Amino acid sequence: MNRPITTFVHGILDYVTAPTLLILPRAMRCDSKVTNLLTAAALGVLGYSVMTRYELGLLKVLPMKGHLTLDMMSGAMLAAAPFVLLNEQERNTTNTAMLAGFGVFEIAAALLTKIQPSLSESMREGKLSKLVQVGAR
Repeated sequence: MNRPITTFVHGILDYVTAPTLLILPRAMRCDSKVTNLLTAAALGVLGYSVMTRYELGLLKVLPMKGHLTLDMMSGAMLAAAPFVLLNEQERNTTNTAMLAGFGVFEIAAALLTKIQPSLSESMREGKLSKLVQVGAR
């Protein structure tokens, strides 16, 4: 399967998704159950993104394959949430579309992202800056 999204771009998506998951349900005045669910998903995405071994990870302890697995699980949970966690009154079009949309987005991003970081470990450790300096001459 062709995976066109680099791990660097995936990292950008992660760090844009987390605040979106926090802000959107509040901006749309969703009920507390949906807001809490998306807040938990946002904190989860932020937490495992910080720990992922990719260009934008800070702690670099979680392999990219593990990160993508967590994305798939989070996406499946979000996509199923309107039908499993919400009662009939809470399951309106807005809540269903928002939860299912975020879920499908997470799954698609995981399926379309390369498993190996775009730059080798040695380049991330400093050789890249040397290459940039040489290229600037």
